[in-house]
Amino acid sequence: MLESENPGFTSPIENIEEALQAKMIDRGLSLACAESCSGGGIARRLVGIAGSSNYFLGGVVSYANSAKRDLLGVKEETLETFGAVSLQVAQQMVEGAIDRFGSDWGVAVTGIAGPAGGSEEKPVGTVVAAVAAKGQKPHIWTMHLRGTREEIIEQTIENALQVLYEKVG
Repeated sequence: MLESENPGFTSPIENIEEALQAKMIDRGLSLACAESCSGGGIARRLVGIAGSSNYFLGGVVSYANSAKRDLLGVKEETLETFGAVSLQVAQQMVEGAIDRFGSDWGVAVTGIAGPAGGSEEKPVGTVVAAVAAKGQKPHIWTMHLRGTREEIIEQTIENALQVLYEKVG
């Protein structure tokens, strides 16, 4: 079952990258990411901490639909039916990242950072994110963010990392 709305997290951690790294390494887990609207920002934050190679396997920046399809296995029919910014595409992106990298966990984001590209149905600031453990049902949520393009991207990254940290448990 896909979730359409979920604000994400309740208790932000100040340095989420260090906390996530400690948790992943302590539990012997690996991580991969699939990013669209964040343009590699999640991976950048993760590898900014020394020792990230002990758990972070890599990521795909799949900005174009063709990259989502060819690199992550997102189905063309899903893209055509629901659009790139959808619960269904986020789910296939996170599952594709886990599958392609062989990781224990995955995180994916797709959205409209603006300032253009929005619609009445999906305005600028609409972002869909997903986190999942290999072989388990993904946690998928929609965010409606405000601010400049850079602020929307940073909010997306922070929110995705916070939720991932909480879901890893």
